[in-house]
Amino acid sequence: MTNPVLTAISERRSIRQYKPEQITEEQLQALLRAAVESPSARNLQPWHFTVVQNAAVIAEVNAEASAILGREGDIFYAAPTAIFISADRESNWSKLDSGIAVQNIAIAAQSMGLGTVILGLPAAAFNGPRGDYFAELLKFPATHEFAIAIAVGYPDGTKEAHPIEDGRIDYVR
Repeated sequence: MTNPVLTAISERRSIRQYKPEQITEEQLQALLRAAVESPSARNLQPWHFTVVQNAAVIAEVNAEASAILGREGDIFYAAPTAIFISADRESNWSKLDSGIAVQNIAIAAQSMGLGTVILGLPAAAFNGPRGDYFAELLKFPATHEFAIAIAVGYPDGTKEAHPIEDGRIDYVR
């Protein structure tokens, strides 16, 4: 069975090379719409989305996280847009709900010819000694903490699909 959604899921890859051109406002708004239309436990919508298209801010988060992790390179892979999702600390399901939202963004982006890579590494910047500074810089609500991020842009390369391992599905009928 093939349809556009299944095709987008099948063809999506984690992109680690981006062209410098910024995504359009129309594309950005479509991605954010896909995000906020995500399901959430009890429809609490415990997320907050911060769009960063300022290269200096992305670089600052990258530098902090990379220093803490002892890692070289750009964890955002020079993507022109990064969307940070912060989640309500008091909600038991907020990080799971944020993961659902980030997947909606990734699939929507794929359907529009954009590339994405879902990112957990920026957490180091928010959990480190300057975490409060970064949360304020990215306008996280006071009740929220970093959950996940996604880099978005026009792909400048791709990779092969990952192999699908056997034994990952069982049936109880």
